Amino acid sequence: MVVETEAYRANGYVCLPGLFPVPVMHAFYRRMQADLQASGDSLATFAARGPLLRHEAIEIYAYQYPPLLGFLWGLTPRIAAAAGVDLLPTYAYFRLYQHGDVCRVHSDRLACEHSLSLTLAYADDLPWEFSVATEQTDALDPAIAEDFGALSFGSVAMRAGDGVLYQGIRHRHGRLRANPNAWSAHLFLHWVDRDGPYKEQAFDQPTVAHNSRGGAAWLRAI
Repeated sequence: MVVETEAYRANGYVCLPGLFPVPVMHAFYRRMQADLQASGDSLATFAARGPLLRHEAIEIYAYQYPPLLGFLWGLTPRIAAAAGVDLLPTYAYFRLYQHGDVCRVHSDRLACEHSLSLTLAYADDLPWEFSVATEQTDALDPAIAEDFGALSFGSVAMRAGDGVLYQGIRHRHGRLRANPNAWSAHLFLHWVDRDGPYKEQAFDQPTVAHNSRGGAAWLRAI
């Protein structure tokens, strides 16, 4: 853990290879698909496209699919140990990328002080790189770019079950190379320092309150 923490503090990110066994990742993805089908919603119901992506993607948030909170809350002690600080969870979501997509270089909102990219599955089992700037930038930098410009950065070729922990607010990040797989499935999980400047973002209460009015039919029935 000490080596992880030192790398994380020095570079703004650290790779956590084999964070979960591949069968667990694949089983969770299959269960998510089955749960959505049983609720009457397909993955296509959650199609979205934003400025970070070239193509439409599937995005499902924890307020729409609560089992995502199991990963977020359950991983909190492990991620806190790697980060070297006491953490509280904020939010989590699932994204399914298409072939040829990228994630443009960007910084995250304040709820993403400490973030984890976790790969669930690849259609063709081809690793796809996640890149993080090793230099800090100002918080809330709204710029979105195709590359890192003059910033130094590192890349991790992620396989299913691998995680990359990164400082999402101050270290810009993205996926520069087009997705080589027909599709790829990922989780993104976020935390804040329990005693830090963004502690009011814990549990993402404003977003939860706003979005709980919608979501899948099975969620509204709870």
